[in-house]
Amino acid sequence: MFTEIKWEATEEERKSCMYKGKREDDCYNYICLLEVLKDGRIYVCGSYAYNPKCAFIDPVTFVLVKEGGDKVKMENGKGKCPYDPRKPHTAVTADGVLYTASPSNFLGTMFDITRATGQEVHVHQSINWLSDPEFVSSALVRESPGDDDKIYFFFMENALEYDLYTKVRVTRLARVCKGDVGGSKTLQKRWTSFLKAQLVCQDRDSGQHYTVLTHTYPLEHRLGDPSSTHFYTLFTSQGKGERVSAVCVYSLADITKVFATGGFRDMKRNCVNSGNSESVPDPRPGQCINDVLRAQGYNSSFDMPDPVLQFAKEHPLLTNTVDAAPLLVRRGTTYTRITATNISNSDAALLHLGTDQGELHSVSIVGRTATLLQEIPLTTSVEPVNNILTHQGHVVVGSPSSLSRVPVEGCRVYSSCQVCARAAGLGCVWDVNTRACVADSPVQRESEDPLKVCGTGEGRCSSVVKKLRVKKGLVVLLPCEHPHLSPLPCVWEHPQGRHTQQHHSHLEVTVSGSSLGLYSCRCSAQGDYSWGSEPCLTASYQLTMEDLSVEGRVDPGLSRSPVWVYVSCVLLGVLVGALGATVFLKRLCWRAAQHTPLEDRNGGGANQGQQERGPTCYENKLVMGDTSGGQSGEGVC
Repeated sequence: MFTEIKWEATEEERKSCMYKGKREDDCYNYICLLEVLKDGRIYVCGSYAYNPKCAFIDPVTFVLVKEGGDKVKMENGKGKCPYDPRKPHTAVTADGVLYTASPSNFLGTMFDITRATGQEVHVHQSINWLSDPEFVSSALVRESPGDDDKIYFFFMENALEYDLYTKVRVTRLARVCKGDVGGSKTLQKRWTSFLKAQLVCQDRDSGQHYTVLTHTYPLEHRLGDPSSTHFYTLFTSQGKGERVSAVCVYSLADITKVFATGGFRDMKRNCVNSGNSESVPDPRPGQCINDVLRAQGYNSSFDMPDPVLQFAKEHPLLTNTVDAAPLLVRRGTTYTRITATNISNSDAALLHLGTDQGELHSVSIVGRTATLLQEIPLTTSVEPVNNILTHQGHVVVGSPSSLSRVPVEGCRVYSSCQVCARAAGLGCVWDVNTRACVADSPVQRESEDPLKVCGTGEGRCSSVVKKLRVKKGLVVLLPCEHPHLSPLPCVWEHPQGRHTQQHHSHLEVTVSGSSLGLYSCRCSAQGDYSWGSEPCLTASYQLTMEDLSVEGRVDPGLSRSPVWVYVSCVLLGVLVGALGATVFLKRLCWRAAQHTPLEDRNGGGANQGQQERGPTCYENKLVMGDTSGGQSGEGVC
């Protein structure tokens, strides 16, 4: 049983919206914000036909609060909810006070980071403070007694510090203090503590940058200890190339260090991309009021000297960046949402990632190792995951047209031995008697390989050699799947004098006499290449020729045939060749029209019960078939 609340834009507001040139579908009231206030009321904001409004819901009766009879009590929602419901925005509450980041005008060209309830303070509308931002998420971080709590905002914006012809979009992290009330003269009703720094997610080995921020999730690794907070941050690749998703993790300690000690960038002189040459005033601009400042006589931001506030107004950007290497990289997949769950009050975590194809992926994080556990399709239709919420041992996943609930807590959700073995770092072990995944000690014994109980021989660093009989001229795609989502590329060992091309972890081989032999793929099992661990043997293939005659061997008996046999064969060959060419071209066009890459259909190969991906054979770049080895471990192309 549920109660429905209807809060619709009036007919007058809808007509006014369409009169301003907006489509009818845009002129409804789209809910963009739902938060609980300090007094217990639920604060709700909506686009209200391109005229944002906010209202209050009584938590007891669960109805909209009225004023003057049946009229809903509403207030201006500007800066709290965007006019355009499609525009990105974010909000967070701190002790019942609402903080928002949102476009604040009809055209969507002005932006605010504001304390939306209580004593109003917001971002100064200067080009140096925000430059066409795209807000992604926000978070409250508690501090120890004597310090002020912090509000963090994650967003993307144009980087004015780079003097380039084209605009460069970068990822930013901004911070304000919960107790900031603005300045007495300078920065009145503006943030005195607003600072921002660039977030960098880069693979130090390859130099690959991941620049498009998608989502973030804060997690305390030690419950009740805010200093153990880490931000699990989701990035995707930029441009029209291959889809790549990466997760970088930023510790609160690293973030705090940058904001406390980083230099200030000078943006006054034609956006010069250099550090500030002026002396930094004391107290340090952008500081939160703490016990140290109180001892010096600064009890609130009102007490800050004007030179300090003027410097803060002109220097919101720090020169130091907050850096991290990707914890996991997934190619061919676009992740849209991420949540993280703490495991055993340690540094281990369980990530749940939603994709743009309506799937939920579970990944275990132990140290710097990311291991793919499950890929769960949620809907029959292809639609992106736009929200994930953990609740009472389940993950609730929302998409544009559906809501799904998936059990995620406990080892028993892993129904196969192989998947249970991958979750060993989460304290799971396979019980051979009950044939179930059960909880064990939080740390798996190093001397035991959890995969051995699954009957896989030497465990995770072994691979059965698959024999594949091929024909000359074919193009064979050899897959190399590995559950560890390392940012390092997999490495292939293969015969010399061959025609090969590596596609991510897979290898494409053009079959010739010199390309026959053993092909082995090795992948790093660790997320951090600096650990120096040896790569694991992940896949092995033995390529042999199906028919030696295709290698050009000629029967000596043909040299004694009469001349007329050769002439007849030539004429017959011309006729058959012409007919065959016609049929082949028609067949080629039909097959090209029907072609669907096998790699895209099969997914990542980590589903429970999903069949192992086998080599794929191509002829003129067309799929001939999927040669999954079968029981004999052999395939024919």
